Amino acid sequence: MPQDDPEPRSTGQITSTSITVTTEQADPVNPQGPYSQRISTERFDKALKVGINSVVVRSSGQDLTTAGTYIDMTARILEPALLGFAALAIRSRVKR
Repeated sequence: MPQDDPEPRSTGQITSTSITVTTEQADPVNPQGPYSQRISTERFDKALKVGINSVVVRSSGQDLTTAGTYIDMTARILEPALLGFAALAIRSRVKR
């Protein structure tokens, strides 16, 4: 995980008939210092979110609070299971 989130910078130029906007994304910087000082709950939380979003669920792309992010992840995991249980319940009711 990079030390800080790279923040994009936009610069623009206005001429008489056109507007030019350039956005630059800074390169991520590796964390500095000994390993024991780099371990923190914030970095663990960020790594957990990135890992779960990339492997298990796809992020909705919205800016959510920490609780909202975990609720969204839990819902995305549980919804298919609950739909499967509903299908099995309907199947057992209809079955002759």
